[in-house]
Order: sequence, then structure tokens, then C-alpha cells
Amino acid sequence: MTKDVLLSISGLQFAAQDEEDVEPVEVITAGDYYKKNGKHYILYDEVMEGFDGNTRNIIKLTDDSLDITKKGVSNVHMVFEKNKKNVSYYNTPFGSLLIGIDAKSVDIAETEDNIDVKVKYNLEVNYEHLADCSIIMNIKSKESGEFTLS
Repeated sequence: MTKDVLLSISGLQFAAQDEEDVEPVEVITAGDYYKKNGKHYILYDEVMEGFDGNTRNIIKLTDDSLDITKKGVSNVHMVFEKNKKNVSYYNTPFGSLLIGIDAKSVDIAETEDNIDVKVKYNLEVNYEHLADCSIIMNIKSKESGEFTLS
């Protein structure tokens, strides 16, 4: 994997009542990649419309966990570990939310120039179940071409 990567993140939220009206939220951006002590790190900046500054995102991948840290306009440290519930405060310009992430699966597949990540989790806000969610990520070397979201 090269230092310069393209990152695609697609997320779905399934609310209990209206699962038919689900549209994914997808972000495609350039980022930086490095590997240290057996862990993959992807760094990229995110701009929020209507706010000055940006949010720095740090994604850390191990064999069985996904760790996302956001610093800037929004601040949060989210940890996705299979069959483990993690709680954190999500600080936004509109206020703080107590979120719970109960990961049901964390699947990471790696080749020389590509990393695929699939996470399924339950999302809670203030100890109330909000939605069943999934995240699909594809990280690849910039030179390698098309995305393969599946």
C-alpha cells in the first residue's frame, strides 16, 4: 500500500420502522496511509458545510477492530469491536451526544494495494437504541483505480 490512498466510506442506518427508505451516505476522499506496529492508519480531513475549519479523521485498523477518532469541528473517539459495546461522547457544534456502539461484526480483508472493511453495529444515543447500522470502507493505493464496494 502506498502512502497516498483513496478512501471510500459508505454507511447505512436501518431505523426499525421504515427500513425500505434507506439511502447510504457515501464519502470518497484522498488520504494518507501508514502501517505501524501491525496496525493500519488512514488520515483524512473532512469539511462541514457552514462551519469554519475542518475535522481531522484518524482511522486505525487491527485484525478485529476499527477505531475512528475525529478532532476539529466535531470530536469523538469511536471503537468498533465485535461483541463488545463501547460508549463515548460525540461533541458536535450543536451539542454533545452520548453514543453507544455495539458491534455485531468487524470484517477486514487486506491485499497488497487494498483494504476492505465491513462493520455491522447497533447505535444507541443516550442509552436508547437508535438504529442498526453498517459501515463499508475501501482503502486503496491512489494508482490502483476503481473502488470495489460490496
